Amino acid sequence: MAPPTLSRTPAFWTTAGLLLLVLAASGVPTPLYRVYQEQFGFGPGMLTTVFGIYALALLAALLVAGGLSDHVGRRPVVAAGLLLQAAAMLVFLTADAVSWLLVARVLQGLSMGVLTGTLGALLLDTQHANRPLGALVNSAGPGVGLSLGAVSAAVVVEYVASPTRWVFAVLTAALLLAAAVVALLPETSPRGPGALRSLRPTVRVPRTQRPAFFAAVPAMVAAWALGGLYLSLGPSLVASVFGIEDHLVGSLLVLAMQGTAAVGAVLGRNLAPERAMVAGAAVFAVGVAGTIAALVTGQVAVLFVSAVVSGLGFGLSFLGAVATVSAGVAPAERAGLLSSVFVVGYLSFSVPAVVAGSAAAVIGLETVTEIYAAVLVVLALLAIGGVRLRRRRARLPEGAPGPTAERLPA
Repeated sequence: MAPPTLSRTPAFWTTAGLLLLVLAASGVPTPLYRVYQEQFGFGPGMLTTVFGIYALALLAALLVAGGLSDHVGRRPVVAAGLLLQAAAMLVFLTADAVSWLLVARVLQGLSMGVLTGTLGALLLDTQHANRPLGALVNSAGPGVGLSLGAVSAAVVVEYVASPTRWVFAVLTAALLLAAAVVALLPETSPRGPGALRSLRPTVRVPRTQRPAFFAAVPAMVAAWALGGLYLSLGPSLVASVFGIEDHLVGSLLVLAMQGTAAVGAVLGRNLAPERAMVAGAAVFAVGVAGTIAALVTGQVAVLFVSAVVSGLGFGLSFLGAVATVSAGVAPAERAGLLSSVFVVGYLSFSVPAVVAGSAAAVIGLETVTEIYAAVLVVLALLAIGGVRLRRRRARLPEGAPGPTAERLPA
């Protein structure tokens, strides 16, 4: 006899909890990178390779399986992704060389690629029509989950004798339990034809969503590229440039940006999506300019303030981008579209960070970060200009919702 399934509201919040769990698991390695560097003896180039290979594996899974749940159902895809994530935690648990870290990150990336679009679509499927919180949770979730994982792991590093074993043992158990919980979720995407065809690597953006999608790309690239820098090299930046060796302080920098990204998403939930994206990009540009000021002056307090401001801009702009891109999309195309959004995000998350890590060995981490930040400011300004140009062409007033932008209810 099949177990009873949850009603809409409990199913929505259970899905949100699963999303936070896997995002937290993906943030856990950040404060542990320096621990592994000391154990296995590798430099910033290999560090960002370990970080970047995760995102590249995630991209591969998104491209191949991003829309699979639209054809075979959400539940089997979520369950498989959680079991794969648990396997990654086991590899982390037993790793005794950098090669095993690479294997663990590949498995984790494949899992997240399967789960990201599917859990995002399940949130949209189970949200209430009169209170659609799916876009908000999809936007705020990465900031909350990554921050929770990074800070929790940093606390364990500071106060537990064998931090890596303790962290990954707990995560393995939690993910296995989460896979069992999937049986309680309702199936919101009945089986349909085209499952094998959907496995062909492709980025699926419905024709009706393409103008909004391309308008949102610069904002998504800028925000996620900064996230990649902080999550891969943030603790190293605090240690090598500002002379603070404490693992917890390095992770608090991640919290300062990723945590406030969730706050920015919440603050912008009542704005028209394109206005949220423009306002967020402007705040983001100011925050990243503050990062350059912190590096020039050597003031760690300025670095943390800039991270907070950048995070607010990240959350606000990404919320606007997701809401703009997903407005009016057909249910059968939701997972594929959200996977395309995250393809852009994780490509921006990984490749620039790997390049920065390699360049840091040649010209220094401080110089690399200054150049990196300057490029992100330019991208944020391009995002603002692109939206304004699109509105001018549509002959719409500054604050009016466009044809692909619907106001998000409170």
